[in-house]
Amino acid sequence: MKFIHQRLLAALLLLAVCSPAMMARLTAAGAFTDAPASLFPLLDRNTRLDMIDYYNSGSATASQNAMQGKSRITTLNPDDIKISMTDASSYQISLLPTGNDTIIAVIQTVATPAHDSHVNFYSRTWQELKGNYFTPPVMSDWLTDSGKKNDGEVSAMVPFMLAEYVYDPATSTLSLTNNLKEFLSPDVYQLVADYLKPSLIYRWDGKQMNKVK
Repeated sequence: MKFIHQRLLAALLLLAVCSPAMMARLTAAGAFTDAPASLFPLLDRNTRLDMIDYYNSGSATASQNAMQGKSRITTLNPDDIKISMTDASSYQISLLPTGNDTIIAVIQTVATPAHDSHVNFYSRTWQELKGNYFTPPVMSDWLTDSGKKNDGEVSAMVPFMLAEYVYDPATSTLSLTNNLKEFLSPDVYQLVADYLKPSLIYRWDGKQMNKVK
């Protein structure tokens, strides 16, 4: 009986050691393949698999999506994948480490006409997470020192912010690029250019995105 208990204990210890490693096997390609249809309605699972095969083989072939347009993968590594969904939209899926688990970040960018992004977070089984993983910046976060002194002028000329998000898994940083230049008329942009920061940087600390600068 003692021998059986020892073997059971050894098996449980082995399972405890192996479990984190097993959970870490999630890849960006796997996450993209298994994402629910509601998230990527233009691409069925087989089409996604074809896109991965095309990219891995070095082929420039695009895949036809449900709107009869062309979709393709533009970047793929174990923790990150970028997808050109249509001429006006793209996605980035990034795997964020958190303890012994992984959070999936999905950035969607659309041309409105300037490129503008938002990000959502999911569990490894694609359950949407509602925690405070990232707080989108408000207009005051974009103001330079001179912009803070002239915030009334900025508010009058800039009704909302347009920014493109890009996550870099190598540095664990989320970069937000000010794209108002693509939206405002040249005359108006010239008046507010010095009042607004060109970009904001956030860093993933294992629990949330924290503003760096």
